[in-house]
Amino acid sequence: MIRERETAALPGLPILVGGIALIGLSGYQIVGGAREASASMIVWWSLALVAAIVILTGLFVVNPNEGKVLQFFGSYAGTVKRAGLRWSNPLYTKRRISQRVRNFESSRLKVNDADANPIEIASVVVWRVVDTAEAVFEVDDYNNYVKVQTEAALRNLATSYSYDSHDDAQISLRGHTATVAEHLKKEIQERLARAGVEVMEARISHLAYAPEIAHAMLQRQQAGAIIAARQRIVEGAVGMVEMALDMLSRRDIVTLDNERKAAMVSNLLVVLCGDKSTQPIVNTGTIYQ
Repeated sequence: MIRERETAALPGLPILVGGIALIGLSGYQIVGGAREASASMIVWWSLALVAAIVILTGLFVVNPNEGKVLQFFGSYAGTVKRAGLRWSNPLYTKRRISQRVRNFESSRLKVNDADANPIEIASVVVWRVVDTAEAVFEVDDYNNYVKVQTEAALRNLATSYSYDSHDDAQISLRGHTATVAEHLKKEIQERLARAGVEVMEARISHLAYAPEIAHAMLQRQQAGAIIAARQRIVEGAVGMVEMALDMLSRRDIVTLDNERKAAMVSNLLVVLCGDKSTQPIVNTGTIYQ
């Protein structure tokens, strides 16, 4: 792999001033030689004029957070990163590579999640070029490479997780956004490392069921939420009943036989698990009547 090699270029301002001065002097001397009919003077100062023009073609400007990749007849000569007016060999070809932070938002992709449900998903990636040599020579078009590999990583991510899960231990696309974003960033970085690109942030920007199943999945999601909530309620109610019976027994408040314990458990579960308020019944007799 070709690694970035930073090279120093000469300051361009002195060369610019000297080149302009040489052009002006050469023009003046050529005109003077023509008046004096001196062919040798015209030839020498014409060569000086051509040399000045060629030297000035080696000038180039480097902006902040930008690199100029230099090539000499196809061979990598280095990268100039120091901002300002610079000068290098006029035979060098110079390619501008921006190292500023960029945003890329993928298109909405239609893929299947881990449960084979069709979903729509899109992502936003914040990235920048950190190795100009790899970005130029290792891939054909690093901008297109970022786009294609980001969408490929997003598709792979979507198939690794379920859209939603009512189990906190199971990671889902909708319920664990931070974990999913970290996974997405890591996978995109692994794919783009060869292109000299650093992924600074990656996150899901759009997530929804596909339109053809959206209504059915909404009903399924609501049913799953109701079941999960009922399960929590029953678990809590059983714990409260167990605690109540244990406290009545330890404090010797009342002694209940198995039949009355069953009746008490039934009543408590109805009160604790019912989705509507219960109506109390006051027993004015004994617990057996």
